[in-house]
Amino acid sequence: MNYLVTGAAGFVGWKTCELLLTAGHSVCGLDNLNDYYDTTLKNWRLDELRKLQGFSFVHGDIENLSTIQETIENYGAFDAVINLAARAGVRSSIETPRVYYTTNVLGSLNLLEAIKEAGIPKYVLASTSSLYAGHPLPFAEDAPVNRPISPYAASKKASEAMAYTWHHLHGIDVSIVRYFTVYGPAGRPDMSPLRFIKWIDEGTPITLYGDGSQTRDFTYIDDTAKGTIAALKPVDYEIFNIGGGNRPVSIREMIDFFSHALGKEAKIIEKPFHAADMKDTSAVIGKAKEKLGWEPFVPPEQGFQRTVDWYLENKVWASKIDLG
Repeated sequence: MNYLVTGAAGFVGWKTCELLLTAGHSVCGLDNLNDYYDTTLKNWRLDELRKLQGFSFVHGDIENLSTIQETIENYGAFDAVINLAARAGVRSSIETPRVYYTTNVLGSLNLLEAIKEAGIPKYVLASTSSLYAGHPLPFAEDAPVNRPISPYAASKKASEAMAYTWHHLHGIDVSIVRYFTVYGPAGRPDMSPLRFIKWIDEGTPITLYGDGSQTRDFTYIDDTAKGTIAALKPVDYEIFNIGGGNRPVSIREMIDFFSHALGKEAKIIEKPFHAADMKDTSAVIGKAKEKLGWEPFVPPEQGFQRTVDWYLENKVWASKIDLG
């Protein structure tokens, strides 16, 4: 099969491309390589993908419709588009909301229009568990997620709604995958796992918002990518939680694990809990199991250890990553 994957140098994009390529598929990756976080990490991921047969790369932006159209024209008929290009991050979206809408909403619109014009039958859209804020645990896909509490979540809600509209009007088969706290080797430096590992290792105090009792349904990167690929299955229009399916882990527990794995004590500076953050997350994943045949396999402890091991193996350059 031949796939277009946007956000190919991003965390989930990289791993999704890698798994597709190792399964023998062709992948065209599209990414603008923006500097939302240190591009050293994005270039490392891209270099890893370039080692694999069947990968081609376009340095471009989904905010530019002509770039998408030219990519589709130049790289042949795609069997599906997997849209993993997005501005992510709850707190950053409060500071710079406009860029979240130009990328997450306008960019999604451009892709849907290009897909319609080219007759591409399948669209997979990455969304977020942030939409469930205010709903009782555990979170199920049928929750009425109509009151997002951050510009990031609102932009993802808009992109979901557009995907349904294009499905209804133009018959595009759509899978929406809502991710739950993705982590693992080569993870985003604006998220806590890599930040905390680096800070503990170098003796820098951790900035902790709240008392650390808040919990997350951590989902290992390989499991997340496999769930994304499973969502390529024809489903008409469906939303799937791609979550860890494990006991949610508190931020304090994660810090304690990293401290033990590194053999160093964590220094912590507590700050007030951020109003746009969620207190707890937990995913109901039965729908993905039933309809996609997907379930996660890597428990948090094993995934945390793999993340620490990756950091130590790549410490020569990873320790220099700018955390922003």
